[in-house]
Parts: sequence; structure tokens; C-alpha cells
Amino acid sequence: MNQEPIVEISDVSFAYQAELVLKDISFDVKRGEFLGLIGPNGSGKSTLLKIILGLLTPQKGTVKLFGKKVQEFSHWHRVGYVPQRAAMQNFTFPITVSEVVGMSVRKQEKSAVAQALRDVELFDKRNALMHELSGGQQQRVFIARALATKPELLILDEPTAGVDIEAQVNFYDLLKKLNQDLHLTLILVSHDIDVIVNEVTTVVCINRTLICHLPPAKFVREDYLKEVYGKHVKFVVHGH
Repeated sequence: MNQEPIVEISDVSFAYQAELVLKDISFDVKRGEFLGLIGPNGSGKSTLLKIILGLLTPQKGTVKLFGKKVQEFSHWHRVGYVPQRAAMQNFTFPITVSEVVGMSVRKQEKSAVAQALRDVELFDKRNALMHELSGGQQQRVFIARALATKPELLILDEPTAGVDIEAQVNFYDLLKKLNQDLHLTLILVSHDIDVIVNEVTTVVCINRTLICHLPPAKFVREDYLKEVYGKHVKFVVHGH
């Protein structure tokens, strides 16, 4: 794996008015990593994603994308983003899968749309209406929309919220394939500890501060779980 850092987060702190949300967060995301970002509700995960995407400016510290400070970064086609399903539109109006994926590219780049749909194994659904798809299939469409610009970094915020278990398993299999076959660097925010441990190559735990940044095998220790989620949390490994 190329150890070049794609994302560099250095001493980042952020507050909403007087409420401190993030304090002195520092870690890198290396090229080719599949990084899982985990923490309880209100831990600052979504805020950190917004800072990485340049949507919020930290009061302290810096974020770099591909070696450039995020405020100076202009090559946003290199970064794909899949937001939480809860924040997405309810597709009750007639729009096709191809039309949704094509929102991220110019009209003349139809080949990019077709390839992105092949990458997520939905090319045969290209003319289907969005409301005809299952929740898991809709999430694949949103990933395809992000992939159509041929990004090197893909950021996903709780992508399986509201998706059934079977669709979740298939979804994470797809992410592993994208990471391994397309050499995509992934940042995945999830509450699912099992997924983080079983699927990713690196775990970052935050709860306003950085709790740990380490391989998943080392994360499976109750003291980390207690520090992040409280003393009553137990880790249970489920079959995949």
C-alpha cells in the first residue's frame, strides 16, 4: 500500500458557539486505506466530515486533502461523498437511476455514468425509477453518483441507516470490492462496531477527542469500547 497521506488532520478543534465539539483531533488517512470512523451520538463524527469536506472551518488546526489545505483545495472531483440516507431526497417523483447518477457529471460523459453503475452492479437497473428500488439499491445508486467523477477518496456518512441486514452485508461487500479493485480510499462513519472490526483496515474512535487510531484487531478490547460507549457495552462478533 502506498503510504502517501490523502487526508491530514492536525490538531483540529471546533465549537458550535460555546459548546466544544472536537478537541485536538489529529490523524492521517493513507492512500488505499479503508478507514472506519466510530463514536457515540454527539461525538463529533459528522462535524469532522464537514470539516474534511470544507463545509466548516475549525477554530484551531488544519486539514489537508492531497497535500493542499482544504480551504485552497479545488479538485473536488477527486473526492466523492455519500451522505446519510435520512438527509437524502424522497424520490416520489419520476427520475431514473441513470439521471440520478448523471447529476454529478456533464451530459457528454454518459460513459462515466454507465461505468459507475457497472462498478456498483446496477447497470441493468439504469432505466428503472428510483422509487422502484429497495433501500440497499438506492444506496448503491448514490455511491455510483459519487463514483461517476472518478474520485480517489470516497466518504460515506452512516450509509446503511434504515437498510435491512442482508442489504447491509451486500453493501459492505461492495465497499470492500471498491477498495480492493478500484483502489479507492474510503472513510466510513458507522455506529456498527461489528462492521468496523470486520470490514475496515483502520479504526478511528472519537468522542470529542481522539480515543484511538489503530488496526481493527487491536480495537477489540473492552477498555476502548468503555471509553467510547460507556461501561455496559460488550462486543459480540456475528457471522458474516
